[in-house]
This record gives sequence, structure tokens and C-alpha cells, in this order.
Amino acid sequence: MQINRFSRIMSFVFPHFIINFLYRLILQIYALSAANRGISASIKDIQLTMNDNNQESDSDKDKASEEEVQSSNKGHNAIIKLEHASEEMTRALNKQGASVLPRLGDLVKGTVLNISKNGIVVDLNGFSTGLVRGKELDDESGEYSRLSLGDEVEATVLDIENEQGMLELSFRQAGHRKAWDYLQKILEKNEVVEAKVIDANKGGLLVKVGNVEGFLPVSQLTVEHYPRVEGGDKNRILDRLKAYANKMFRVKIITVKEKEEKLIVSEKAAWEREQNAMLSQYEVGGVVEGRVTGVVDFGAFVEFGDGLEGLVHISELAWQRIDDPKDIVKVGDRVKAKIISLEDNRVSLSLKKMVDDPWKNVQDKYKVGQEVEGKVIKINPYGAFIELDDNIHGLAHVSELGGEGRDAKISDVLKPGEVKMFKILSLEPGAHRLGLGLPGGEEKPEEGKSEKLEVKNKDKEDKEEEKPEDKKEDK
Repeated sequence: MQINRFSRIMSFVFPHFIINFLYRLILQIYALSAANRGISASIKDIQLTMNDNNQESDSDKDKASEEEVQSSNKGHNAIIKLEHASEEMTRALNKQGASVLPRLGDLVKGTVLNISKNGIVVDLNGFSTGLVRGKELDDESGEYSRLSLGDEVEATVLDIENEQGMLELSFRQAGHRKAWDYLQKILEKNEVVEAKVIDANKGGLLVKVGNVEGFLPVSQLTVEHYPRVEGGDKNRILDRLKAYANKMFRVKIITVKEKEEKLIVSEKAAWEREQNAMLSQYEVGGVVEGRVTGVVDFGAFVEFGDGLEGLVHISELAWQRIDDPKDIVKVGDRVKAKIISLEDNRVSLSLKKMVDDPWKNVQDKYKVGQEVEGKVIKINPYGAFIELDDNIHGLAHVSELGGEGRDAKISDVLKPGEVKMFKILSLEPGAHRLGLGLPGGEEKPEEGKSEKLEVKNKDKEDKEEEKPEDKKEDK
């Protein structure tokens, strides 16, 4: 049967609503002839295909709902109950190569028949036509952004018949499904894709993968693009991020949630393979040379090699005590560092291990009881840190600074930046500790403390000597 060819010819002669009516009429006749060839179809199904033809009387409809249709082929009779008739008719029509009208939400295929400012007309394989217009022309997959006559398309059915007698179709819904299915496949295959930066906020970059918007967190940026700003000024960080607008980043998809329309990507993950290959050239104990790219409260970041980066923790910047890493390095400095750890693509570096440990031979220079000159570099509630030389710092505990009583203020005795003589009270090279106190007359509180300790010990000895005598007298 040449239904499709007939529909195409008629589409150039009659309006769409007439074509749809004639098609349904032909479909009814075809279904009846199919029943005579042994393919069962119910009267109810025929009525459904003729829902625009209301010529049947109410009595006919009631009769149709109660009857069963019999058909025979080569002596075989089959009886089909009405509740199953729709399925049987669909199977029969499919078997004969006929097209069945789609339902709401179905994904249909067709060919572009006409393109105008009012929309796109789609020929649905000759059995009907559909119209895509307005916002339904938007396609997230980007596949239909430049259509021409004759192009094959897929669309979602929004309405069985609009005011023009055509199916109302949507590229937007069909494209949305395609776009997110594509992203899910990319995630499963662990592939690298291109993402275009469209905007930024303080948390990261807003990107587009295809036509789907996603998010690239700051933490997932590579060394090259990470916005390190001294002091962590959020406004300056945002300015750095906004500078990436319209640039393309190679990323990997790490989260896809279509229902929530949530897409998260990572630049670091996309670079992971290359990074692993480059890191394999390095080993713990090796020395690298690089540039300081960032200084933070807990240390400094050093870029080395081809885009690799390591962290020098504040404790690894120098042998002496450090309160602010900026006192040791600044952004842009060229440094040499020793690799002390390679773990999970994280590189830990050390600057202090590039020189010998000055505490190894500290006893050759300093002795317990020795009086030395020191500079007060910091004061806190429990004491003062004293610099004896560039590498050796000591602590003068509050109890050793000559203050009277527990409420004595260190600031009454010492001032930051002041140079003064101190006495070495203890020395522990292995622990990098050196205890200091005030010498001479300023050490009186310590002497008083010693006298009190001696009196206490003497009283204790007297009591121990008296105890045997008391026991004898009691007896």
C-alpha cells in the first residue's frame, strides 16, 4: 500500500488538517482489509483512528463497545477481546508496514519540509506533518542549530493536533534529552571535552559543555589557572577568574545529574594523565628549581617543570621559627627545593633541607650557663622568642623573665626588636630547643624560687627526722 507516497503528494494540494483526516480514513479502511486477511482489529480501534469523524450514532458506539470482532484466514477463526484490541491492531499495522499516529511525549523522526520565521515544518515520513516553533526551536544538543531543507530531525510530540491541524513538536525537549545522554556517556567513558567559560563567581567558573551549562570549581583548576592572590582578597580572586571569560578549557566531567540539571567539571582531572607521566620523572630526595607562585599562611607554592607545582609547608621554609612565610619568600622568587614527598599527585617540597641542619653543631657554639646576646623577635603570653643568630632561636619562658607574680606582663620586661643579654638555661639539639632566661640581678625571681625550694626541702627533711622520735615517745 502506498500510503506514504499518497500523503506526500496530497501535502502539496490540500491543507494539513484535510490531509490528516484523509489519512485517518485511509487507515481505517486499511485496518478493515487487514482484518479480512487474518489480522484482528476491533471496531473500537477503528473509532479511535476516526476521532475527528463524529458520524457514528451513540447506539453504534454502545454496540461497538459490547461486540467482539471475528476474523478468519484459511479456515482459522480468532476472537480478540476489546481491552486487548488496541495492542493487536498496532501490531497488525506494524506488521503490514503502516505508520501509527504518535502519542504525547513520543520521540518522532522526520524530514525538514519548510523553514520560515514562523517555525519549521517537519514531514513525519509521509503520514503526517509537525510544526516546531517559538522556544521549542532551542536545542541543547546543538545538533539542529543550522538546519536545511531535507535534513533529518528528531522531535518530541507536545500536542497531537494544533490549530493548523499539525502535530506540535519540540526540538528543545528532544535536544535536552540528547544533550544529557551525551554528557552521561562522556562521564562513563572518562573522556576529556572542551568547555567554554561564560562567566565566573567567587567559587569558580560557569562553563558550557556543548549547549549545557555547568560549573568548574576553583579547587578543580590547574596550577596555570588557579587564582592565587596574596591575602586571599576575594574581589581580586573574582577579577582573576572573570579574565578567563570566553576561553576554552580542557576538562573532565565529574558529576552529571539531569533531573537537577547539575553538571560539574574538573580541569585538574583532565590534566591528571599528563601530570602522572611528568611526575614519574621525579623522585623523593630529588632537587627541583622553580618559581614561587603563591605565599599563604601555611607555606608557599612553587611551580616547577612543565606546569607542575609543589607546596613548601611553613615548617619546611627554614630551620628557625617562622611566623609569616612572607618573611622568607615572596611571589616571583626563584628557589631550589628538595622533594620530600610524592603522594596522590601532591608534591611536598623543602627549602630548609637544601642547607645543613644548624642544630647539629649547636653545642659547639652555645653552652648551658653561657650568657649570649639576643634580639627579641616576638612576644606571646607564655614567653618571648629570641634570635641568637640567623638559624638559632630560643624561648625565654615567662617564668624566667623576672616578672613578679603570675600576673606580671612580659611587655614590662622586654620589647620586640630589643637586643639584650640572656642566659642559656637548657639546650636540646635533637628537638631544636633552647631555653633562655635573664642573667645576673634580673634573675632574682629564679633565685627566690630556688630559696623557697630549699626551705621546702629542709622542712621536709626535718619532718622525716622528727617522725621516728615521735613514735618512740608515743611508745
